[in-house]
Formats: sequence, structure tokens, C-alpha cells
Amino acid sequence: MTPFSLPSDPRISRREMLRRCGAGFGSVGLAALLGPGLARAAAPADPLAPRAPHFRPRAKYVIQLLANGGPAQMDTFDPKPELTKYHGRRLPIHLATERPTSTALGSPFAFSRYGRSGLEVSELFCDLAERHADDLCVIRSMYSDTPIHENSLRLMNCGASIMARPSIGSWITYGLGTENQNLPGFVVLVPKGMPVAGADNWQASFLPGAYQGTYLETQDRPAAQLIDHLRNPHLDAAAQRRQLDYLAELNRRHLGERREPALEARIQSFETAFRMQAAATDAFDLEREPASIRALYGETPQAKQMLLARRLVERGVRYVQVWHGTLQPWDSHDNIEKSHRRLARECAQGIAALLTDLKQRGLFDETLVIWGGEFGRTPTVELSQGEKVGPTAGRDHNHHGFTMWLAGGGTKGGHVHGATDDFGFKAVRDRVHVHDLHATVLHLLGLDHERLTYRHSGRDFRLTDVHGRVVRELLA
Repeated sequence: MTPFSLPSDPRISRREMLRRCGAGFGSVGLAALLGPGLARAAAPADPLAPRAPHFRPRAKYVIQLLANGGPAQMDTFDPKPELTKYHGRRLPIHLATERPTSTALGSPFAFSRYGRSGLEVSELFCDLAERHADDLCVIRSMYSDTPIHENSLRLMNCGASIMARPSIGSWITYGLGTENQNLPGFVVLVPKGMPVAGADNWQASFLPGAYQGTYLETQDRPAAQLIDHLRNPHLDAAAQRRQLDYLAELNRRHLGERREPALEARIQSFETAFRMQAAATDAFDLEREPASIRALYGETPQAKQMLLARRLVERGVRYVQVWHGTLQPWDSHDNIEKSHRRLARECAQGIAALLTDLKQRGLFDETLVIWGGEFGRTPTVELSQGEKVGPTAGRDHNHHGFTMWLAGGGTKGGHVHGATDDFGFKAVRDRVHVHDLHATVLHLLGLDHERLTYRHSGRDFRLTDVHGRVVRELLA
């Protein structure tokens, strides 16, 4: 017997055989009644193998730039001159805010028009606007369900604010697979530390474990150390393969008896880690990029994440989520001028470079880039800061109206969709809910959000639940 082989099963009695098989007789009849429903819930033999979309896609990959904490729409991509006129005074509208707020806070940042489209963008993102105003599809009428970070992040990432549901990256890899079997289909890049709601943001939930996001903490870590324990220094590849096969067989026997989703996820993670040993080190090593490309992106941790995201989609990774603001997020309750300016400096050059680089490599048209947070911010300061607007004023949470933008991947560049009211508080024209955004993203990838389902607990679940519509005005 080889070191990693298993003994054959001993003979079992007829009584034991009936005990093991009896519970399956009812399932045989049930399968005939359910028919295609079982096929939808069954995982394919190779869960990450590329699969055909429902219809011809406009995009193949997604890079989501998640501005954690909620950027202020009126300070970035939604100018509000009326708000400036009311600066320091009470607004003439009622604001249904999470907490009591005080007087109006006009934006401390200047807006200008850019490109042939004349897109109005804040000075915070002037470099991005100068290069790519005509590539951005700006949605100024986003709205969500709750002003709570954890719930809004779950809704933005998973389509449900409270219940544990699969993330959008998991749904997409479930529907389409991935083009590189040596890398995960869904990668999550976080500079340092876990965001609120933690791994809920990239969970597979009731989907098979292979579709869980692979979380990488990227700041100040060499390429070979981005994934802990990726290699066993005491075994060569052949011995590791035999060891993994032995462990997998043990786990599969246990899985057959208990059907534990966490164990299934662990089996898949072992397999992915083994395949990644050579491919990951190559993909994560930014030193292999020319100096000119590294200079284009810049040296901030966020810029390096964006370069890594490009390298991953270039190698066939289906969905890359890039987090910005896990330690010091865009949640600017005070001193918004200082904090938003710092945060923009950390990411703006990298975002512009990402779009430029995707274009240079012929990836822009097939890669959908998404920027935005889980919600926006109020046009007023918090009541605790007093009636007068001082130099350290900030904004509270606001889910009634905020801004996100899309670029590439079949979206309409140089386009503004929808509007908030005169003060930037509430979406009032061509409103786009998070479910609508998800339906549109899936559509761009060739997936019908009503057909991408998974049977669980007696019903067919989908990312958009029973909601969502494709916003066709955003499509090129």
C-alpha cells in the first residue's frame, strides 16, 4: 500500500446495505417529479470550467472598485450648485436621515466639464476625467434600502441586506465558470484588514464552495506570500499531489455522509491552492511589469491592487473585487475635505491607469469596470457638529440617492443617467436600485438574471431575488 492510499471497504451485511440505500428510494421518485430543477442545483463535474452564457455577452470579465464607506456624490460626480447657495443654512426640504442633521454643507471641491461629452466631475478625480470622461457611464440616481454599512454592503455584494446569500462574484462564476483553471474564478483584493461584514461580502453561501471569493490581503506582502501556506517546502509537487488526493478522498467520504457546505468549500480550496502554486506567483508578481507601467499606476497600495486586477483578468479570472478604504474608509462623518482629498489621491491615478492599460491591451471592451460605494452621503452636516459649518464638517450616511459609474464592457461612455434632487439627497429621475444594477451587470455578461437560479431549501434563488430590471439606457 502506498503512503497515501486507502484500504478498500470491508464487506457489509444486507441489513447495513438496506439501511444505507433505503433513504434513497424516495429520492428516485422525487427526481422524476422535480425533473430539470435538480439539474439546476447540481454542481458541474468541473465547477470552474468555462460555460456558455444565456446569450451573446458584451463583457467577459468584471473589475469592481469598491469605495468602502460611501463616497459623497455631491463631492465627486454629482455637482449641486444649489447646495452651495444654501451652505450654512437649513435646506427647504425634509431629509429622512439615519440621525438628525444640521445645516447645508456645500461641496469644498470645484467641478469642471471634461471630454466631448462635457461630463462634470470634481477636482478630486480630474486626472481620471481628463483621460476618460468619455468612457464613463455615470449613474447619478442609485438608491439602496438601508443606511447601515453592514447591511448595505451585503445588499451591494450579495443582493440581500440581512440574510446570508451568495455574492455577485459567486453567482457570475457559477453561471460562467472561469477561463484559467489554475487561478480562482473570483478574487477579492483588500489592502489590509477585513471590512465590516467581513467574508459575508464575498461568500458563496449555499452555492458550491468552489464559487467562494478568494480573499487576498495585498498591502506590504511579496507576491509569493499573498496566499498563506501556498507551498509546502518539505514536499515536491508529486508528493503534494498524492497527499492532496488522499486527503480529498477522506473528505469526500465524510462529505457523502454529512453534506456539509463548509467541508465542500474546504475541499475546493485545497484543490485550487495546489493548482495556483505556479500560476499565482506569476500573476501576483508586479515586478514583472515594465517600469513604465508601474509608474503609470503609481505606488499607493490601491494603485498596486488595480495593476494586480488587470493582471488577473488578463489571465482569465472572471471577477476581481478591489477594496479601497478598509482601514480608513470613505465614511467621512467629519473633515470631509481632508479625508476625501486623501482618499482620492490614493486611488485616482490608479483608476485612470487601469482604464488606460485595459485599452492598450485590447481588454477594455470585454472588461466591465464598476466604481462606487455601498451608499452616498447627506448634503448636510451631522447635528452633533452644531448649526454652523466649520472646517471639520462632514456628512452622514445616505442611501436615498448616490452615484456609481461603469466603464467598458459594453456600457455607454460619456453618459449620465438619472438625477438626484437639487441638493443631492434623493434619486428623483430614472432611479436605479441595487437589484437593477445587478440585473444590468449580469446582462452585460450574457446572463439573464431571472434564469440564473439555484435550488435551495425548496425554492429557486437568484441574485436579484424577485426584483431587478436591466437598465438598457446604460448599454452602448
